Amino acid sequence: MELNIGDIVYMKKQHPCGSHEWEILRTGADFKIKCVQCGRLVMLSRVKLEKAVKKVVSSSRANEE
Repeated sequence: MELNIGDIVYMKKQHPCGSHEWEILRTGADFKIKCVQCGRLVMLSRVKLEKAVKKVVSSSRANEE
């Protein structure tokens, strides 16, 4: 799965604030993601994030082109 900084992803499980959408802030072995609704920051390993992502809502690559 190719995920880039600035992508908005839809997660399988809902955040306690009610949102499913997260923005990717940092990539690598660990990912830093931010809840779109409440702004909470979370660090996840690549494996856990890739399992939790259902789909990419908007891609930063699409915005550049």
